Amino acid sequence: LSLSLKEMAAVAAFLQSGAPRPYPAHYMDTAIQTYRDVCKNMLLAERCCLLSAEILKSQAKFSDAATLLIKMTSEDSDLRSALLLEQAAHCFINMRSPMMRKFAFHMILAGHRFSKAGQRHALRCYSQALQVYKGKGWTLAEDHINFTIGRQSFTLRQPENAVAAFRHILINDSKQSAVQQAAFLREYLYVYKSMSQLSGDGSLPQLPLPCLHSSQTRVFFGHERRLAEGEKQAATHVTLEQEFDRDLSQLWRELEERVVSVANRGTVPITFQPSQCCLNSQTDNLRYPLAIVEEPIIVEVVFRNPLKVPLALSALSLLWKFTLKDFSNPQGGATGETISNEKEVRLLITTALNDIIDTQVIPEFTISPEETKVARLKLLPHKTGELHVLGVVYNLGTGEVGNSEGSLAEDLMCVRGQQNLEIQGPRLNMTKEEKTSVRYGPDRRLDPIITPPMPLLEVFFINFPTGLLCGEIRKAWVEFVNVSAVPLTGLRVGSTHPEFFTFGSATSDLTPVTPTAAEHCSAYKTVAMPPSVATVSLVSPAAFGVTSGDQLVVTEIPLSRGVLGPGEALQIPLWLRGPDQEGVHEINFLFNYESTEKTAKLSHRVLRHTAFICASRSLSVRATASRSNTLHGRERETEEQQEAEEKNGSMLVFVDVENINTSEAGVREFHIVQVSSSSRQWRLHKCINPVGDKDSKLASRERGKLCFKATRCRTEEGGASSTHTCTKTLMYSMYFHSIGGMSSLTPQSWTDDGGTSIVKKCSEVELDIIVLWKAYVVEDNKQLILEGQLHVALQTIGKESCSLSQKEETQEMVLLKFKPDVPPPVSKPSLEQLSHLIKTCLHYPESYDHPFPQKSLCTVPVTLTLSNCSSAQVDVIVDLRHKTTSPESLEVHGSFSWLGQTQYKLQLQAQEVYKLFLKACFFQAGVYNLGTPRVFAKLAQTSAMCETSQQSAMPALIIINSI
Repeated sequence: LSLSLKEMAAVAAFLQSGAPRPYPAHYMDTAIQTYRDVCKNMLLAERCCLLSAEILKSQAKFSDAATLLIKMTSEDSDLRSALLLEQAAHCFINMRSPMMRKFAFHMILAGHRFSKAGQRHALRCYSQALQVYKGKGWTLAEDHINFTIGRQSFTLRQPENAVAAFRHILINDSKQSAVQQAAFLREYLYVYKSMSQLSGDGSLPQLPLPCLHSSQTRVFFGHERRLAEGEKQAATHVTLEQEFDRDLSQLWRELEERVVSVANRGTVPITFQPSQCCLNSQTDNLRYPLAIVEEPIIVEVVFRNPLKVPLALSALSLLWKFTLKDFSNPQGGATGETISNEKEVRLLITTALNDIIDTQVIPEFTISPEETKVARLKLLPHKTGELHVLGVVYNLGTGEVGNSEGSLAEDLMCVRGQQNLEIQGPRLNMTKEEKTSVRYGPDRRLDPIITPPMPLLEVFFINFPTGLLCGEIRKAWVEFVNVSAVPLTGLRVGSTHPEFFTFGSATSDLTPVTPTAAEHCSAYKTVAMPPSVATVSLVSPAAFGVTSGDQLVVTEIPLSRGVLGPGEALQIPLWLRGPDQEGVHEINFLFNYESTEKTAKLSHRVLRHTAFICASRSLSVRATASRSNTLHGRERETEEQQEAEEKNGSMLVFVDVENINTSEAGVREFHIVQVSSSSRQWRLHKCINPVGDKDSKLASRERGKLCFKATRCRTEEGGASSTHTCTKTLMYSMYFHSIGGMSSLTPQSWTDDGGTSIVKKCSEVELDIIVLWKAYVVEDNKQLILEGQLHVALQTIGKESCSLSQKEETQEMVLLKFKPDVPPPVSKPSLEQLSHLIKTCLHYPESYDHPFPQKSLCTVPVTLTLSNCSSAQVDVIVDLRHKTTSPESLEVHGSFSWLGQTQYKLQLQAQEVYKLFLKACFFQAGVYNLGTPRVFAKLAQTSAMCETSQQSAMPALIIINSI
């Protein structure tokens, strides 16, 4: 009775409005404790607890209410405890500062007690608790909740919710142990299989495992090329094993544009689309890629196993959709029906659509724990049309090895499903709307267009070296094979290093039939010539395919009748020349070819090859050109020849050859076989040093010096000349391909505005030296003879040129400027350049006898020859009043006088040679220097330019004898 009175008194105090006393909660606490502990009447205790909790909640005392409810929980009744814990959880979340974690924790406790009581309310409690723990990083708690929700949902026949709950456990990076993850996976597969059997709608479900990285998907177009056979080395082309390099891809694109430009007479078509054999996330995938019918398409997908247990995939294949289309009609292809293999792959009927597209099926594909693994799936189209790769289809199993009943258990724990390949394109950032919003463009790498048949080329290199001496000439062979059923034409090759190679002729009489027969053939054809005679030949760069910058990079391969038929092969010699710089060099070849039947979809195809050549040191050739200050009349046979050579002019060419090879290459010595030149203006006339036909041998670190006389070419004989001429056209072919970009192949303009260019041309030479050598090498106790040639381009008189290219200095960072720089002033010719306008030469007797006792004055005739070295009119002033005042000069020169006019003003035409007849007067015997006249010159067209003193000749000494 007293307990009831306390209970009623507490309720009455609560119901009394405006009562000065607060609600006596201790009355209720005493009643609840007595009912529970003394009276052992849990029903009355529960009634009193619930009543007091409601009163406390109405007064916003949620903390006290929750404490009261939690105290009433016990192990006697799971249902009662679950109800009380659920109400306590709601008290925590309804507080002024909600206690979310306490709410979730007590909801889980309530769900656990509901589950023990067999009540479906457990699912509701766990679902509400998951809303708090989800995405907070509490992975273990989240996995436990999802696992319980999955089981509860499956028990309550909610398979979709069960699958979703198990899916969250597997796709997230779980911190569970391997044993626990294996249990989760088995539960998931069991639930998934049960759901699939219940649904029976015919569509394949989406599988969460393994993780599929769609953005890393790569698509490769092309067949599997044959590997190297014996001495044959197959072209590298493009493979899936190669890593993508953006800079290298841009290089191939530019090279392909050049080749296509040459094939289309110097213009790139508007519809030009660069060939992309392998598409990935870094390539341009905005356009539909083009594939060839009857050629495989390989799709590389990337799987990642996030679990610590292995996954076993079986019957792995691609899911695709294909629309038949006939491209033979020029107006546009006729669209046919759309076919998909979804039904066939679901029922494991792999050969149903092989007449349209042959789909590869991988029987087994195991992924180790936490492994990222790629799978390459192949499609072989047999019809033309539009293909869309939708995703991958496979059976998913645990991959655990069990006992003898393991196969049966694996079948039971194996489900078939799919994953879609959804690739997001690049973000658009061109227009204002695209910049202010988030929009993505399409990615077409999985949507190729299957085009009609095209020719397919394979290239093999035979006896291709991996190491060469700098400038060494080596012969290899290249074999072209058409492995398709369509003939090809327009075979061309472009290269980043056109100076590295040149093709021979397969039909030449001097070309061996097979590479074996060419093993000991020389690179040059030797012809016996008279000693010390230089021959001149007219050689055009166009004869060797060098007519412009693009022509230099691109070479056309001659084909029989212009076509390489299906299954046919062609072998032609390939001459290689070692790079001028030592080190490892990367040589890129791009073979371009077309079909004889022109199609609108694919105009051409390409084949890539990358070769690495290690170049070792051989010879270093340095050359210098200097003006010849004297014209030796006694060396000329006739006056006409003397006058012609005086007009044309001459100079000396000094060639310094040094053996810089190290003994590592096994080279014993080098022999200088021939020195040739190539120029439109100059030619080598004869060898001055060494005299005769002595063979120049250079051992290690030895140096040889050669001196040649060079004369200007007549208009009809500008070309190439050589001393000890013994070469075939291979020398010129290598020369034009190696220095085709230099000034010697570029026509010079003689009509430039201003006098600067005219003055500069007075010092320009434009003479290229070609040095042929042989090297004796000991290798495997056998002596081999290596041949090669080095090129030196002489550009300016007095400036040394070398065959070894200088290393480029690292460019410094350019500062950002907000104001444009002031344009540099027009460059003026230097005094040194202006001093080379006129070339002077004195003609006089070396000694002169005069009877001074009978006649005190001695007069000697002297001829001053003035040669205009420029291509314009030049005003010349000759001043004879110059006197040498230095004491040292007076001792040698003595004192003499010029008779007659002391100053001459002349105007010489372009390339004109003028002779000025003078008289020198001597008063006594002795040695005199006649080189006292001063010569000043300037261009006639430039009035603002002052006369510049010209370089004087060497001292002109004359001996006056008294008789």
